[in-house]
Amino acid sequence: MLTWTLVLFFFCSAAATPGLRCDWLEHYGHYSNWTLVLVEQLGGPMTEQESPVSFPYRLYEQMRSAKVDDRLLFIRDSLDLISGLFEPADPSVSLPPWQTDRSQDFLLLLHRQTDGLKPCVAERKRERRLRRYYRKLRKTLQKTGGAAASWELIRRETKSHLLQLDLLFASIRGSAAASRGRSAAR
Repeated sequence: MLTWTLVLFFFCSAAATPGLRCDWLEHYGHYSNWTLVLVEQLGGPMTEQESPVSFPYRLYEQMRSAKVDDRLLFIRDSLDLISGLFEPADPSVSLPPWQTDRSQDFLLLLHRQTDGLKPCVAERKRERRLRRYYRKLRKTLQKTGGAAASWELIRRETKSHLLQLDLLFASIRGSAAASRGRSAAR
């Protein structure tokens, strides 16, 4: 009877925290490093121009204390929205001036990360404030027709997001390590 209770407990606790068992966690650091390198290499020096859209630091702070599944969903949605910026569907927006093999590699890495996260999170609606932020960034591109300065601004904002997503990922890894430590102590 005790064995079945332990099996049931293990199964329920594993099902309750799918993010902590996600295979993607093992690969994110590698992909993330390469994504950051590529975003740096896409253009020239990073612009110092201020963005007309304020960076959502508070949203990232809230996510750090959210459940692991919510953090994974936020990371997945952020990566998906970032890739959407670099694949403009509006014909009035010109492609980035640095459209090269590196930009294709950058998009490929974003897609791999997003695809790797899909099995780790339940399908839910995206965070409204996150969608609004990226919609405003897209409008910045549309207003200028995709001018080079706007693309450089998008690239700088993207780098900031990737760095914040790395911090969020580190908090997930910390949660996973703490969970494994509690399990080993039992």
